[in-house]
Amino acid sequence: MELISQLRIFLRVSDSGSFTAAAEQMGLPRPTVSLALQQLETRLGTRLLNRTTRRVSLTQDGSALRDRAAALIADSEELEQLFLPAAQALQGRLRVDLPSRIARRQVAPALPDFLARHPGIALELGGSDRHADLVREGIDCALRIGVLEASSLIVRPLGHFRLASCASPHYLAEHGRPQHPMELTRHQAVHYIAPNSGHVIPWSWLDQGRLQTQTLTARIAVSSAETYIACGLAGLGLIQVPAFDVQEHLHSGALVEVLPEWPAPALPVQIVYPHRQYLAPRVRAFADWIAVLLRDHLEDG
Repeated sequence: MELISQLRIFLRVSDSGSFTAAAEQMGLPRPTVSLALQQLETRLGTRLLNRTTRRVSLTQDGSALRDRAAALIADSEELEQLFLPAAQALQGRLRVDLPSRIARRQVAPALPDFLARHPGIALELGGSDRHADLVREGIDCALRIGVLEASSLIVRPLGHFRLASCASPHYLAEHGRPQHPMELTRHQAVHYIAPNSGHVIPWSWLDQGRLQTQTLTARIAVSSAETYIACGLAGLGLIQVPAFDVQEHLHSGALVEVLPEWPAPALPVQIVYPHRQYLAPRVRAFADWIAVLLRDHLEDG
């Protein structure tokens, strides 16, 4: 096996921490992955990985090789594509993770355009409300909504989604329309449980520029954005959602915006990558494309 292929396998194993995971992500038999690493270690004359029954980790020499290998592979990919016709310039598999609603409503309908521009790219699209581990799961990039926890991921800010506080006409007819945040104690909400933390996201609003939060009473809690909006439409309580995501319901009257004088803080929208350097051209192309796709729904914040 050629050196570049061995280095690609080495990077996938080091990122995922597992021979089995690396094999699954690359579509290779596990013995092929193991043999490639053995051949690479023999070729370089050093041990690159510490192997245990559960996980593999980098040795000191493996850590030293990691960044150099990533740079070499990125350079080789650009060199391979340098003299190809423009339509064929970007090639390879691209793994992307997106929030479920954006994947279904915004990205999937527009994908024929992206794939027509880049016929050499094979796209694997994940869509869930859980934040996947990009490094462990071999994901090239992801779209993230909300404030991010500190991590080693590189972040490309795109803008902000305005949040709408709203409820169905049926709910408002039964419970009344809140005129001030102080009245929220008399209202029901639909609780949204953050899939990664398991915590209920509190109701929030800005009062003269200062953030205020309150956990409202609720009889139902969900961990899916689809279900959250469906519960709001069913009259089960107040909800706070990105305005663009319920725009048709606000226009039709199926949902009514409340407390516009006390808006929720806008949610940051960003693309994240697993490494700070050596971004593959196909990953950059997808990031640029989705930034344009979402541009009309974003504000500077």
